[in-house]
Amino acid sequence: MKTALTAMTTRATLVSLAILCGFAGGSMAEQAIAPRQISVTGEARTEVAPDRAVITLGVTADAKEAALAMRRVSDDMAQVIAQLREAGIAGEDMQTQRISVDPIWSGDRYDNSQERREITGFVASNTLAVRVRDLENLGKILDDVLQAGANEFRGLSFGVADRAAVLDQIRGDAVRDAIRKARQLAEAAEMTLGPVRSISEHGGGGGVPMMAMEMARSGSVPVEAGSLSFEHSVSVVFDLLETAGE
Repeated sequence: MKTALTAMTTRATLVSLAILCGFAGGSMAEQAIAPRQISVTGEARTEVAPDRAVITLGVTADAKEAALAMRRVSDDMAQVIAQLREAGIAGEDMQTQRISVDPIWSGDRYDNSQERREITGFVASNTLAVRVRDLENLGKILDDVLQAGANEFRGLSFGVADRAAVLDQIRGDAVRDAIRKARQLAEAAEMTLGPVRSISEHGGGGGVPMMAMEMARSGSVPVEAGSLSFEHSVSVVFDLLETAGE
């Protein structure tokens, strides 16, 4: 009985050792065939001329009564919108951003005197965002709306209509830049560049104003469109292979 138990224990020990050796051998084999890899970052950048602009303008007026202040603002803004339509701006390219009426108080808001502050009037405003697709007429449009009654100017930004096409171009350029860098590094290491294992996008910025480029000045308001800078970057992982003949 003792001999049988000893034999069974011996066989169990041998099986356990075989399993452990199998696991260890598999791990060593995996380490032996694990490919060597290289990771590089590809970058691309381009500058394009803008083909559209967005201007934000407004009308502000004050009066003793809130209704009168708003009526004046509404009348002037109606003239501004009519002028924009006459200049060829479509309704879909105009959007009201904000309409407000606020009281005008007597005295300084930080005055610590005992005098009671009173409302002396009201100020009303109407803000409009306008997309201009014809940049050659931008200066004239600005001049026309000021003459029509706009008395606030809150911003001007430039952009491109087909932003996706610009990003598609520099995205491909970034990948090609990564391949160029990886091939150069592989050759320097006397290795052969293998297939791509992964590509990760880091994105990038777009529409950053660059150096000014004078545009046509068809109105009394001078405007320079400049150029917009777009950039993109990617991380690419490649296999590295032994050079043939080594």
